Amino acid sequence: MTLEQQHALLTIALLAAFADDHHDEREREHIRRLVDTLGGQATDPHLAGLYGQVLLKQVNLASVAATLTDPSHRQLAFETAVCVCDADGHTTEAEKTFLENLAQVLHLDAGVTTPLNQQGQAMADLVDAAAPKSTHVAAAAHAVPVAAVPDQAELDRSILNHAILNGALELLPQSWASMAIVPLQIKMVYSIGKAQGYDLDQGHIRDFLATLGVGLTSQYLEQFGRKLLGGLLGQLAGGMGKSLGKATASVAFSFATTYALGQVAKRYYAGGRQMSTALLQETFQGLIEPAKDMQTQYLPQIRQKASGLDMGQIMSMVRAR
Repeated sequence: MTLEQQHALLTIALLAAFADDHHDEREREHIRRLVDTLGGQATDPHLAGLYGQVLLKQVNLASVAATLTDPSHRQLAFETAVCVCDADGHTTEAEKTFLENLAQVLHLDAGVTTPLNQQGQAMADLVDAAAPKSTHVAAAAHAVPVAAVPDQAELDRSILNHAILNGALELLPQSWASMAIVPLQIKMVYSIGKAQGYDLDQGHIRDFLATLGVGLTSQYLEQFGRKLLGGLLGQLAGGMGKSLGKATASVAFSFATTYALGQVAKRYYAGGRQMSTALLQETFQGLIEPAKDMQTQYLPQIRQKASGLDMGQIMSMVRAR
């Protein structure tokens, strides 16, 4: 895959992210920083202004799509766009229209797009299944903890297991695998809050993730961007052992993000949700690098976990209560 084709795929992913114009300022800022970070890692001068071009609608979708002459690249572009649109658990009418237009300019027929749309919806349903939705807004915002003495060692084991699982998902070749990381993180935070005496809902957890800088859409985009610019897409299916070295950075990101998220959530709910936004973010960032170092110790477990995963198992794990 050429640099121009990588650039086209990332552009289409960003166009999908902004297709509905409903992301809040935190999510927009996370995506902007992501593009800056990826541009620095890839030393690609064309990435520097990509965020602004997409945001200001200065990108022509048909021209970008024309860069992707390989059928497998066109299919990957559409599959990625579906995953980005579904990353927050639903697809708006604006996003559906974008996907229809994208299919046309990529010259993909229903035989290709329908299964990908169905697969994306199946994974989007996992986001909604990861934690309950609130039927009472005030209850979600002012939850009162009940008496609870959680087993801290058990919470730590659960956080580590989630981090290993999400690291393993990065070793799978399918795009839906990375899409499962966010609902599993939502489920983890829900279980941590419950152990501390809080009955959390999905809206609160989504806001908690966004505050830390791991929003649903931006996190999937970062996972995709790392795989794309790291040359991993299309290689993992050819042999996990051969690709494990290249995948380490991507695995480290998801392992570390999940581990740090779990540890911050444990402290936050144990302390009665008294940590300020600034302290939450500072604590989370302070845990990321040590967690990245930790993942090297657990690479054998991550690899073993990846070898036995399939879509059915992942769905069952998210839906389990």
